Amino acid sequence: MQNVILTIHLILALLLIGVVLLQRSEGGGLGMGGGGGGVMSGRGAANALSKLTWLFAGLFICTSIALTIIAAADAGSTSVIDQIGAPQTATEPTAPAAPSGSDLLPPAPADAPLTPPKAEN
Repeated sequence: MQNVILTIHLILALLLIGVVLLQRSEGGGLGMGGGGGGVMSGRGAANALSKLTWLFAGLFICTSIALTIIAAADAGSTSVIDQIGAPQTATEPTAPAAPSGSDLLPPAPADAPLTPPKAEN
């Protein structure tokens, strides 16, 4: 159920963005004046787009509240803060055993590389 509501929520968000971008700007923001005619022009376009904006915004808020209620019901009664001090029930993984050879140890001074000869001037 949560996935269905989340999908509807995302679709509504995209539709809301699209409808807001289609609206004519009042102050001429971004320098686009919103000139000439089109399929929808004048006052009818403003009313239809503003009604769609309010509809999508209302549905977006409703799906937000529904997702919040579902998430709160799934969360249970414990908090993340309560889980910090709680003893761990699962066994912790142990460190791997050290290899039998001395591959991981630094070289001994006897194994140190020879120093290069001094350069003559």
